[in-house]
Amino acid sequence: MLKSTLIKAAEAAGKLIQERINGKFSIEFKDGPNNLVTEVDKASEALIMDIIRKDFPDHYILSEEIGEVKMDSSYKWIIDPIDGTINFANGIPLCCVSIGIEKDGVMIMGAVNNPMLNEFFLTEKSQGAFLNGHRIQVSEQKQVKHSCLVTGFPYTYLDVPNGPLDVFSRLIREGVPVRRLGSAAIDLCWVAAGRFDGFYEHKLNAWDSAAGFLMVQEAGGIVTDFKGHEYSPYQPHIVATNGKIHDELLRWISNTHQ
Repeated sequence: MLKSTLIKAAEAAGKLIQERINGKFSIEFKDGPNNLVTEVDKASEALIMDIIRKDFPDHYILSEEIGEVKMDSSYKWIIDPIDGTINFANGIPLCCVSIGIEKDGVMIMGAVNNPMLNEFFLTEKSQGAFLNGHRIQVSEQKQVKHSCLVTGFPYTYLDVPNGPLDVFSRLIREGVPVRRLGSAAIDLCWVAAGRFDGFYEHKLNAWDSAAGFLMVQEAGGIVTDFKGHEYSPYQPHIVATNGKIHDELLRWISNTHQ
């Protein structure tokens, strides 16, 4: 029932954002001029939470807009009702619903649905990762210089050594293609599907990566923090790769690659 509820919630929210993406909706600003939340984000979140609560009223929920709904449960649902809100608000079809499920602190299941591209990613721990029902796997690329990478930039960050612009500049000055799609969940799923060889970002929240990082792992990839330690969605740094370029990409990020 857990998986069926996950799928139902991701499909219902995906249908909503597909219907509303080119319509009219109100927009509010959070902690910066380009950190948006739309009325559709809130409607998607409410729809997802209603579906979860109907089947699992005692489960813990962490969601981007409302925050934590704390319950005494071993299960936690981690929700991004629209990942890629700026894309959504501008009618760009690179946005999605992302829902991950933790049990006793371990991610066990995740779904990422981009209905505009008809791409529904689903994963379950130890069971693989799937796109529209077909198993996916990471790429075979072995060198960063021949890789196609993807990243994102936080709305606010300190100008620190090896910050987002420094790492980006370092890579592109060596001719490494680095894309910026505007949705971390899609970035991670596209690494899992072998479209990108690696993804890194300096500042994510749990709802950005909860489903996607498990997707990469289940597709045969590796996900860590910037130091190569086991990844937790509750810290900001992420490197997700096909595994073959992982150690090298960590060196590029830390500026120790030469």
